[in-house]
Amino acid sequence: MAKNIQAIRGMNDCSPTESLLWQWIENKVRNVLAGYGYSEVRMPIVESTPLFARAIGEVTDVVSKEMYTFWDNDEQLTLRPEGTAGCVRAAIERGWIYNNEQRLWYMGPMFRHERPQKGRYRQFHQAGVEIFGISNPEIDAELIILTARLWKELGIDQHVSLQLNSIGSLEARANYRSALVKFLENHTALMSDEEKERLVKNPLRILDTKNQALQEVLNDAPKLLDYLDDDSREHFAQLCSLLDAMGIAYEVNPKLVRGLDYYNKTVFEWVTSALGSQGTVCGGGRYDGLVEQLGGHATQGVGFAMGLERLVLLVQEVNKEISLPKAVDVYVVYSGEGATLNAFQIAEQIRSELPQLRVMTHCSGGNFKKQFKRADKVEAQIALVIGESEVVEQKVVVKDLQSGAEQITIAQTDLISELTKRF
Repeated sequence: MAKNIQAIRGMNDCSPTESLLWQWIENKVRNVLAGYGYSEVRMPIVESTPLFARAIGEVTDVVSKEMYTFWDNDEQLTLRPEGTAGCVRAAIERGWIYNNEQRLWYMGPMFRHERPQKGRYRQFHQAGVEIFGISNPEIDAELIILTARLWKELGIDQHVSLQLNSIGSLEARANYRSALVKFLENHTALMSDEEKERLVKNPLRILDTKNQALQEVLNDAPKLLDYLDDDSREHFAQLCSLLDAMGIAYEVNPKLVRGLDYYNKTVFEWVTSALGSQGTVCGGGRYDGLVEQLGGHATQGVGFAMGLERLVLLVQEVNKEISLPKAVDVYVVYSGEGATLNAFQIAEQIRSELPQLRVMTHCSGGNFKKQFKRADKVEAQIALVIGESEVVEQKVVVKDLQSGAEQITIAQTDLISELTKRF
């Protein structure tokens, strides 16, 4: 007997039942983004490796440890670990942002080779937004307001909170980096080997360390906000003022820096305590230098990404009122001479005239009892019954499987109006 082949660790299947919740969440995301006038783009899953090294930063954990990279003849390729770099590459290559503003969104799988755990997988899914050509803090605010609206739509708004910071210009960060390193060099005894490596390569990442002893020391460390340039300080003040006026609650977190090198000025995260240690639901910020860094004309950029796996977990955890659509609304059962063709004709008529309904035709044979068991198993709302007499008389039996109401027999010509009343 052949050995069963298992799924790759950290790359998960999604069952038909689970897919209903995924579709519900994805549709909420699409509808909110459409309501703000954003346009969908689709990029390849595989990109040239140097794209991510240049965009994300070679000393980041993502590039140095987590990317799935392979050789294709003489070209090094990588499964995308995030969406921003690919979207910027596409925008430059296709000319989408030349002398033009763009508000774009995408959704799909990403890949990182890290330790799988609840809410964190090696193949995971993100929805992301990228906006090009707008420098004003108003667009930063719109992104945050947009996500706040989405949380309400998903029924999780009472379980997420906003953390906000400004990391300033490259020059301001360089000055702060020097001050932070000087401070941390007096506390290397508290650091792990990984943190000592970060002290050399990417010291700002130490600010979000999980090392509790080091976190306590960092309370006395220099604050990035004290090193901001005037432009970044004014940008951040205007953003906070607008969020205040719009009633968006937030906490300024001076340790929030985000994990990728391309950010500047605004950074933000929506976090939750409902999922244990996997607390970040959505994160983003400004990357005004990234387009030029990747070969395009100097163009401002701002965006965010949200992990769909964590959204699914959070909705399951806190939104007990969610009402998902049934996989099947109408189940067509049939038996006897001429019933098969009649059943197919009726099912196709319903799909044509009431396309919002999910219609399943039995197709598996067996007596009516067996067919009704199958209809119950798929939790259909209505069963339509067609036997030999129904074919001859051009009638159909309508049976409500959920309420227990008495079944009725109607003319097939009246079926669409009957279903319209019921749904």
